[in-house]
Amino acid sequence: MSEQRKAAALISGGLDSMLAAKAIIEQGVHVEGINFFTGFCVEGHTHAIRERDRAKPKRNNSLWVAEQLGIKLHIVDVIEEYKDVLINPKHGYGSNMNPCLDCKIFMVNKAKQWIQENGFDFIITGEVIGQRPMSQRKQTMPIIARESGADDLLLRPLCARNLPETLPEREGWVDRAKLFGFSGRSRKPQMELAQQFGFVDYAQPAGGCCFLTDESYSAKLVDLWQNRGTKDYELDDVMLLKVGRHIRPKSNFKVIVAREEGESRFLEGYKKEFTSLISSSHSGPLALIDGEPTDEDLALAGRIIARYGQGRDAEQVDILVRSQKGLEQTIQVAPFAPEQIAEEWFV
Repeated sequence: MSEQRKAAALISGGLDSMLAAKAIIEQGVHVEGINFFTGFCVEGHTHAIRERDRAKPKRNNSLWVAEQLGIKLHIVDVIEEYKDVLINPKHGYGSNMNPCLDCKIFMVNKAKQWIQENGFDFIITGEVIGQRPMSQRKQTMPIIARESGADDLLLRPLCARNLPETLPEREGWVDRAKLFGFSGRSRKPQMELAQQFGFVDYAQPAGGCCFLTDESYSAKLVDLWQNRGTKDYELDDVMLLKVGRHIRPKSNFKVIVAREEGESRFLEGYKKEFTSLISSSHSGPLALIDGEPTDEDLALAGRIIARYGQGRDAEQVDILVRSQKGLEQTIQVAPFAPEQIAEEWFV
């Protein structure tokens, strides 16, 4: 009896990686999933915070996909290692701050290390030729395999028949005839395959949600780097960029204003790390200040957040200012009129 081969599947939480893993499971290969946690791909995070997203699934899509497939999922923290990929991408950025090609090379390289350490035979990804403009083109596929060091241990089941044979195919660990030749940006072939496999619920449209592909998020990240004078960041920075209105009236500080109750509750958890402001005379949102504000800056920030509370039409609003150390003071401000908050302040 031949030895059962083992494959590690990169599981993003999207449909493609789920289908790729399922296709190999169907061939009798033992498959386990790997999800590399960078901090930037947490689809359920904002859904869990914001009231308006209440109806959306509150789930980690990678764990959910692994459950649908009936496989073990290994979540690997690569936050620190990933910094160099984001800050110094060899192949540059996409349309926003997404270093997609370098990211894929990094992930596959980490997967190669993992299979060597854990006695697995090859790697599976859900890549499809032409699906993504930067990392999933026919000319970049060999670059990923080569620069990651995975070479022909990297199998892409959804488009394998459009690519040269890999080691698992040549050795007969998998049947190439049962793999696929998908290409292009259409999702129709994947959706039809999902139906064949019996998958009726999956992330839309391509899953894996990376905030670095989002124009608004990328602008906030660039603003953070420019005004701190360094491209370094921490996980808290990554998370806070996803929440609230980010308003920078001066280069030395930024105001993060909650947009609704769910965001206010989330920002509460950061009150020991930032100066916080909230209206004490009228109902209104919580705000954090990132930077080193002067007393004059605090008054300016108070006028901004008063604009977003129930006291927006009042002559005066009381603002409770709380330092990181818990010291409190109350200041009185006149709320800004809408036209007084400059458009260029919004990050």
